[in-house]
Amino acid sequence: MPTFTAPDGTELAYHVRGQGDPLVVLPGGPMRASAYLGGLGGLTAHRTLILLDLRGTGDSAAPADEATYRCDRQTDDVEALRAHLGLERTDLLGHSAGGSLAALYAARHPHRVSRLALIAAALRPLGLAATADDRLTAAQLRADEPWFEKAHPAFRAWLAGNGPYDPAFTPFFYGRWDAAARAHADAEEEQTNEEAAGRYFAEAVFDPAATRAALGALTAPVLVLAGGLDGGPCPDLALRAAEAFRHAEFAVQPGAGHYPWLDDPEWFVDRVTGFLNRS
Repeated sequence: MPTFTAPDGTELAYHVRGQGDPLVVLPGGPMRASAYLGGLGGLTAHRTLILLDLRGTGDSAAPADEATYRCDRQTDDVEALRAHLGLERTDLLGHSAGGSLAALYAARHPHRVSRLALIAAALRPLGLAATADDRLTAAQLRADEPWFEKAHPAFRAWLAGNGPYDPAFTPFFYGRWDAAARAHADAEEEQTNEEAAGRYFAEAVFDPAATRAALGALTAPVLVLAGGLDGGPCPDLALRAAEAFRHAEFAVQPGAGHYPWLDDPEWFVDRVTGFLNRS
C-alpha cells in the first residue's frame, strides 16, 4: 500500500488498481474510504485507478488538526498526491462529495487537470446542493418497487428532519436493490469516518461566484454524469453543474442510482472510457 505525506505532515494512503494511463479518483461519502469504489465497474481494464483514501479514512492517518477535514482544505492533499505521482497533469474523477473536492481542486490548479469526470456529484462549491424535493421526486420514480411502501414514509420523515436514518430507505440510493447493492450498503458504516463527514461540508468555506469564475476558465474537458434515478443530484441539478464549465459533456445513465457503476457496469465503463480516451 503506497503512501505519501501531505503538506501538514499527515501520512495519506492510496490504492492502485488496473492497467493503462493513471486516473486519480476521489471518493465521496463524504469521508468514506475508497474501498467502496471497487474497480468502478471494470474501469480497471482500461485505466490504472489511483484511489485516494482521504485523511482519516481507510488506510490514511487522521490529521492532528480536525479542521483540515474541510473539503476546501483537502485540495492540498490532492495536489500533494499529483506531485508524489510525478504527473505534470492528471485525469481526475470525483464521485458524489468527492466531486466537490475535485471541482475545487480544478478551480485552484486548472493547469494540472487534463480531464475531469464528475460522477453523481452535486457541487456545493458552486452553490448547488440536492434539496429534499429533488430527492422525493426521484424517490417517487420507485413507486412500483416492493420496498417502496415501507421506505417512502421513513425517507420523507428523515428529509424533513423528523426521523432518523432508516436502512429501510437505503434502496433509494441504488438503481438495483440486489445482493451486490445490499453488500455495498452494509459496508458503508464501517468505511465512513462520521466525525470527519460532519466537518467536510459543514465547516467549509465556499465562494460560489469565485469558484464559478475559476471553473469557467478551465480548458480541460469535463464529463458530468448523473444517474437517471438519483435524487442527489437529480439529472436537472447535474445539468446545471455542467453549465458551469466551458467544455462539458452531460450524460444521464438510465436506471442508475447514486452508484452507477453497480447498476449497469458496461454502460458506465463505456461512457467514462469514451470520454477519457477522446482526443
